[in-house]
Amino acid sequence: MTTADRQVIAIDSMGGDNAPEAILKGLSQFKGADSHFLIFGDSKVLEDRAKSLLEGVSYEIRHADSIITADMDVMSSLRTGKTTSMGLAIQAVKSGEASAVISAGNTGLYMALSKIILNTIEGIERPAIGTVIPGKKANTVCLDLGANAECSAKNLVDFAIMGEALARSIFGKEKISIALLNIGSEECKGNKLVKQTSEILKKLFDNYVGFVEGDDINKGVVDVIVTDGFTGNVFLKTIEGSAKFIVSELKDALAGSFLSKIGALLALPSLSKLKKKLDPRLYNGAVLLGLNGVVVKSHGGTDDVGFANAVKFTMSVLRKNIFDRIRVQLDKSKLHYEAEEKK
Repeated sequence: MTTADRQVIAIDSMGGDNAPEAILKGLSQFKGADSHFLIFGDSKVLEDRAKSLLEGVSYEIRHADSIITADMDVMSSLRTGKTTSMGLAIQAVKSGEASAVISAGNTGLYMALSKIILNTIEGIERPAIGTVIPGKKANTVCLDLGANAECSAKNLVDFAIMGEALARSIFGKEKISIALLNIGSEECKGNKLVKQTSEILKKLFDNYVGFVEGDDINKGVVDVIVTDGFTGNVFLKTIEGSAKFIVSELKDALAGSFLSKIGALLALPSLSKLKKKLDPRLYNGAVLLGLNGVVVKSHGGTDDVGFANAVKFTMSVLRKNIFDRIRVQLDKSKLHYEAEEKK
């Protein structure tokens, strides 16, 4: 199989708390996969480790003289960013050499550089961060998770359009249900923004189901949940913190006495299943939606397991062209939004 037959994914190998070791170990899981990786970073650091870790993986190392650091400010990153491992990886998507880019680096700077290099899809004012949240019945695409603290009705409608396209590509089904996050499920509840957005979504999507509350997020009752970035980031970190708290308390309780340890042994299969369900590494990977290219953000503190799952997530997004679907729905939403504005 030649490189031309494979999905090409650009990798910022220097971004994240555990780079580049966690990045390379994560990529080592793709021996014989239908993907080719363009790995951007310090070639002196990468080459020896890549030889030992990436045997059987299709890859190429591209040297970058500098990196985006966690403490770098936006202006500094914009001045020098295009020559960094992150910037060069994004430019590989811009040039068409790669189909997607993945980085575990600074989220704000990654978003800023991606917007400058790739630009937003025509008709989209603001990109949004979208990812998959595990649920009891099924998984749910949620957005925005932190890119936009304040939003207009048009922004939320755009998020719904992009979320629906992402859910189609990941879940592999045509009929996608969409909901707005609100303080109650009743139509009379909520502020002016969510009520206005809801009226537009009713006309735009046959599968719009209305409002859902915070406790519906992990139930998996809808395919897509839309909210502003402030609320989305708060609920994401609350969910992550709660999961860690539950696992920690459960460990302490089961190690508390001899009888507890015996009970833990008997319940080991069920406990292992629960641990896997709550493991955030298995849901690593968020898309910066609204850009002219597939841009995926891995958690900055991820290990090799988490980064490998970010790569798998990226591959699932690439299976279908989400951009055509976004553009068609944008044309429809423009008519409904303008009609709503005239009221």
